[in-house]
Amino acid sequence: MKKLLSILLMTFLIVSSKGQTLPLNTNYEEVPNNAYLKDLNNELAPYVGVYKSNFEGNEITLYITKQENKLEKSTGKTYYMDALIVKYIVKNNLGITLQDTQNQTSQNNRLYSINTRPYENSVILYYSGTDCGVGWGKITLKKLNSTQLSWYYDPNSTSLEDDCPATADKTVYLPETDNLIFTKQ
Repeated sequence: MKKLLSILLMTFLIVSSKGQTLPLNTNYEEVPNNAYLKDLNNELAPYVGVYKSNFEGNEITLYITKQENKLEKSTGKTYYMDALIVKYIVKNNLGITLQDTQNQTSQNNRLYSINTRPYENSVILYYSGTDCGVGWGKITLKKLNSTQLSWYYDPNSTSLEDDCPATADKTVYLPETDNLIFTKQ
């Protein structure tokens, strides 16, 4: 009996410590600590895949996957959320790779979803920028149909941090444009 009570108590503690499960688009201000923003309506799935586009002579390939329970820490809150993770390769017109984030583990060049707008068929991504945060900002992907996405990148900053080393890669290879069409491969 004691063993059964111990197991039940441990199960309860594990489940309750995970926090509350909320819909993916819950207002950030209303998200309690340790909550889980879950993709209950499968809003992220239509974006998953490999997409390509060309911009100013460069070929951009996006590798979009869905990650469940992604840990988020911001402004005194810690919570979990389902998110799109975007890795990418940018090649010039000679086929030379300018940037490849597929196997990257650093905090630079991270690109992941922070919000969806189902009424607009779009998802908002956060881009952390290159070394020293150059180019950080938002990218909007709008689902045009089953094979095409429209891209809009609006950087918040193209300036350097004060302590940015001279050897840092400050080039933003992502296309800073509106209505760039990516096609699913």
